[in-house]
Amino acid sequence: MSDPIRVLLAKPTQDGHDRGVRYVAKKFRDAGFEVIFTNFLLASEIVATALEEDVNVIGVSSSSGGHMPVFEDLIAGLKEIGLDDVTLLGGGVIPADDEKQLKEWGIAAIFGPGTTAEAAIELIQENVGKARENAA
Repeated sequence: MSDPIRVLLAKPTQDGHDRGVRYVAKKFRDAGFEVIFTNFLLASEIVATALEEDVNVIGVSSSSGGHMPVFEDLIAGLKEIGLDDVTLLGGGVIPADDEKQLKEWGIAAIFGPGTTAEAAIELIQENVGKARENAA
């Protein structure tokens, strides 16, 4: 039996619109994931939490803008400490132009309003499964 998938869900900066991400956290737990939820952190604090909690996935929820510099700093911070193999996801209200750029930066997927939690669960299971196979 393999270890459970560990997911860090973060609401960066002062984005208090957290109803959706809290729902997703519950669905992830129901799917057997270990979920760490943080609120109001800077990108550097998200990186430190990811390292401390040994996560497989980081999901950043943004509903009030400001996500591009957060993702840019997050990607740079993860690369700096050698965690650039962690699956990165975005969620919330992210414009299509930003979504395109984020995917070019290596974000695995963006889950906007109306996306099912099951779609995210499936993507996570697939990505982490592949990463674990490659590491074995």
